[in-house]
Amino acid sequence: METISFGTDGWRATLEEFTAPRVRMVGQAVATYLADDGLADEGPVVIGYDARETSRGFAEELARVLCANGFDVIMPARDRPTPLVAHAIVDRDLPGGLAVTASHNPPEYNGVKFIPGDGAPALPAVTDAIAARLAEPDPLPEADHGTVREVDLVGPHADAAVELVAAVTGSADLSAADLTVAYDAIYGSGRDTTDALLERAGVSVERLRCERDPAFGGGAPEPAPENLETLIERVTDDETDADLGIANDGDADRLAVVTPERGYLDENLFFAALYDYLLENDTGAVVRTVSTTYLIDRIADAYGEDVHEVPVGFKWVADAMADHDALVGGEESGGFTVRGHVREKDGVLMALLAATMHAAEPLDDRVDRLLETHGTVVQDKRSVACPDDEKSRVLEALEAEIPDSVAGTDVEGVNTADGFKLQFADGSWLLIRPSGTEPVLRVYAEAEDEPRVEELLAVGAELVEPLV
Repeated sequence: METISFGTDGWRATLEEFTAPRVRMVGQAVATYLADDGLADEGPVVIGYDARETSRGFAEELARVLCANGFDVIMPARDRPTPLVAHAIVDRDLPGGLAVTASHNPPEYNGVKFIPGDGAPALPAVTDAIAARLAEPDPLPEADHGTVREVDLVGPHADAAVELVAAVTGSADLSAADLTVAYDAIYGSGRDTTDALLERAGVSVERLRCERDPAFGGGAPEPAPENLETLIERVTDDETDADLGIANDGDADRLAVVTPERGYLDENLFFAALYDYLLENDTGAVVRTVSTTYLIDRIADAYGEDVHEVPVGFKWVADAMADHDALVGGEESGGFTVRGHVREKDGVLMALLAATMHAAEPLDDRVDRLLETHGTVVQDKRSVACPDDEKSRVLEALEAEIPDSVAGTDVEGVNTADGFKLQFADGSWLLIRPSGTEPVLRVYAEAEDEPRVEELLAVGAELVEPLV
């Protein structure tokens, strides 16, 4: 039980720790939690899984435990994106669901997350309650067992995505735009889902790495620039037909965008463009994490809208979106959702929205205009290795090391909502926080130019490294 720990987005571990007996304990904990919450008779539980070699087997282990506790279970016939699981929960009014995925982590990892009945990521009160119920499976008599049924998760989600985009933009039909999108699934669960949705909208799709490979080509299904070289070349090369590039991570809840002029489009800039685009036809606040660009704030201010800053983790974004009826919520790592959709990050829906935005106005042009209007921003981050059991101690020690100024600029404020965020008079900032998914401390910085960002990152690393 000590090995099972629910971080920013569920429990993830290497396959040395992520074993069938422990997965069964999680299944029992979820069954007990749902029963204790009076949800045992509120419909089946949905279980989804990603493209890893072990994911289907772990999903079946969870299904057996839940069925032995009297729950019916529905599952897709093959790996599908996590957002489709969240959508199915809301669409079918289910008591909750589970997704077996380690997201962007390498193939030697796996993970599991519980999604409550509202489709939003589970808050700590829920995950703590599940963790408190970890136990060996405790089956009911066989006559009381539930059943497992395979269902289609793709069609209903695609219908909802098309309906939402049509409501936002007036139409989800992009056939007249003559748009070609290069789509890179990185061998993950977005294949045959994100690309299929784009084709349904009338987009021509060029597929890259859209076959199943449980080893993800020997790397990690992380849509970072260094992993998307072929996609970037495809879109930026004048000799090819691709107008836009889109990639998903391993379970397709996040996306990356590639444009002809910029190549890899920083997720902060995509978020800014998305919010600006939505505000052309709607109103509403925005929710962003502490690690996300202040360009969002400048756009909100120009439209007279509010900004709500939350700790890193989409559960906090989703929670604040509900509290403030926000138009859009997102994080700098490429996770976003919009009002009217399930409050879970959705890289499949966002792929369609990105294509729709680009058809209306090239993303490079929109970003150029936003930066010209609101000022240039540059952001980057580093990681400092730190064992999970040392993170609290290091952060506690860091509190006494926070300087009054950095590189000649006074620290005007310190936000402690998630680690330590140092805010400077020139509008730049430096953030040091613990990763919820890896044994590292993250160091983020944002400023008007790259040299200033590098300067801040160096200072942040120098503050942390001696304490680890």
